Amino acid sequence: MARGWKVWTALGIIYFVWGSTYPAIKVSVETLPPLLSAGLRFFLAGALLAGILALRRTSLVVPRREARAAVGLGVALLACGVGVVTLAETRIDSSIAALIAGSVPLQVILWRTIAREHIASTTKLSAVVGLAGLALIIVPKGLAGTSSTVGLALMLGASLSWSIGSFVSRKLPLPKDPFVATVYQMLGAGIVLVVVALALGEGRGASTASISTASAAAWLYLAIAGSLVAFTAYAWLLRTAPISQVVTHQYVNPLVAIAIGALWLNERLDMTTALGALVVVGGVFATVRSEARTTKDPAAQEPAAESQGRALAARAK
Repeated sequence: MARGWKVWTALGIIYFVWGSTYPAIKVSVETLPPLLSAGLRFFLAGALLAGILALRRTSLVVPRREARAAVGLGVALLACGVGVVTLAETRIDSSIAALIAGSVPLQVILWRTIAREHIASTTKLSAVVGLAGLALIIVPKGLAGTSSTVGLALMLGASLSWSIGSFVSRKLPLPKDPFVATVYQMLGAGIVLVVVALALGEGRGASTASISTASAAAWLYLAIAGSLVAFTAYAWLLRTAPISQVVTHQYVNPLVAIAIGALWLNERLDMTTALGALVVVGGVFATVRSEARTTKDPAAQEPAAESQGRALAARAK
């Protein structure tokens, strides 16, 4: 593993920032319309990234085929993924949302198995155990028939869109530069979310007076830190550190979200949910370690880093 201070600084950024996005979303939707705020956030982040690339003289012009693929992936990962997470968090705790989102690597193993890709038996077993933990989190609360049932269903749908989009992204003709691809993904998702939000009436009667300082600060944090700072650190890590080290964020982020949710928002997990959380995080940890063992040599790690890069916007929250 790379041990340079720069690598660990970048890892620390994605550990904390991406873990903290779930509590930040919870605070933002206290007084902000969920879909509209998510759409504007992605539009702002995409515009800022496009401006940075323009200053660096990076061309944003790509073939139409690549642009369509990037926009479509952005709708799947960001609009149907993160945008729906924002809506779900109006009904469920941020820690629950983070745990369900944390199951995405396990779901990807499921899609790869269905597609008959070669996967180690230990990896499959880890994924099955982890998904069983996900059932412990969702089923008991879902059967209660409360408003959280809708939130859980939305969050599960968002995670499915995330995992399917991430799985399919490997076969899409995306722009070679991941930053350029992300501009199209963010702007496409932002426009779709804003249009849907306005069609649903989210903008009616909205006024700046009704927006709390905490919600506004959380929204700005998500746009700048979550979608730009951590994203840049992640992109740099993919080119610098072993992929086995980079993907550790997949099981660290939910733990950070739970800790911040407990300390900042006073969220608590009941016994069943806590058990499910342990199983999910343990399943993701075992799956990531098992996958890493199959890609130890540099030649095998390169495609892994490339596929991670092609789905960078899945983490540009």
